[in-house]
Amino acid sequence: MYVTITAQQTGENFAQSSVDFVNYLEKENEGKTIEEQEHFFNQYSEEIYAEEVIREIDGNKAKLKRDEPKFYSITVNPSSRELKHLQNSSEDLKAYTKELMKEYAKNFNREINGRPVNVDDIKYYAKIEHKRTYKGTDKAIIENQSYATKILELKKDIRKIEEGNLQGNKKALQKKIAKLEQKALHKIKGKRIVRGMQKEGFQTHIHIIVSRKDMSNKYSLSPGSKYTASNTKMHGKAVKRGFNRNNFFKKAEEVFDKQFKYKRNYVETYKARKAFIKNPKRYFASIMGLPTNQKVVAFKLLGKSGVKIPLMNIPTNKAQLAYKLFKKLKQTIDRGIQSSSIGV
Repeated sequence: MYVTITAQQTGENFAQSSVDFVNYLEKENEGKTIEEQEHFFNQYSEEIYAEEVIREIDGNKAKLKRDEPKFYSITVNPSSRELKHLQNSSEDLKAYTKELMKEYAKNFNREINGRPVNVDDIKYYAKIEHKRTYKGTDKAIIENQSYATKILELKKDIRKIEEGNLQGNKKALQKKIAKLEQKALHKIKGKRIVRGMQKEGFQTHIHIIVSRKDMSNKYSLSPGSKYTASNTKMHGKAVKRGFNRNNFFKKAEEVFDKQFKYKRNYVETYKARKAFIKNPKRYFASIMGLPTNQKVVAFKLLGKSGVKIPLMNIPTNKAQLAYKLFKKLKQTIDRGIQSSSIGV
């Protein structure tokens, strides 16, 4: 499970309207019948149309300045293993989202009318998506770029030959292009991976648009706060502030595991990702300290994420193993963590 919270921006400025973001989320519905489409939903309503989402989010930003975020995007990316565990990915994830947003509200260190923030104070709209496409920042696109550049140059030369602006053998250039297409490092069903190409496998994920202001449009609820919990004075009154991101990310896993009786392995946890970043040696030592059956699963998960693990002649000393594995695997695991979750 990989969860992100970001303030929506257009270039260097915060988006003043949700129009572009909502339209982006509607792209997967293009060409589908109404029955096939995934609609927006919130805590109490289903089949909410894009126009209502835009109207409600854009109309809920009282007293926010141009240089302040108007709304945030929460993206929830279950791993392939988690998605395989679900019975009905769309309906199960909708139910999960509603429980997750209760935890989102609980992690604000704020009070509204003398009581803690609850989910009824949160104005949000969520949408399930089942596809992902390759972007310029993906590893496959980056590592295919040298081939893409050469192919583009050859295609330009072919066009010049066709226009009579260059002498050359068109068929020879086409053969060179075919060879480059085959040599490309990353392909799907024999075709070179390019930007916009649909990714294979389980790609279902959740997008949540959440307003910066509460449901009454009076109180600011920012998950981007640099404070976990603190007190300040506003207009002469003591005011609580802050949002506990670490606890929210941890709760995102706990809610999923409880709701769907999912047995999470150590390497799938937010705790493990933090351990890897802060203390890689301890991370690998923790893996070696797992019970045998869980350790086997952990190595399989890492292996399926692209990590090449030397299973022969593994040192028994945990610190020694951690040190050797860390140096060999750090770059590969970094990419796996950044791309989403474990991906198995």
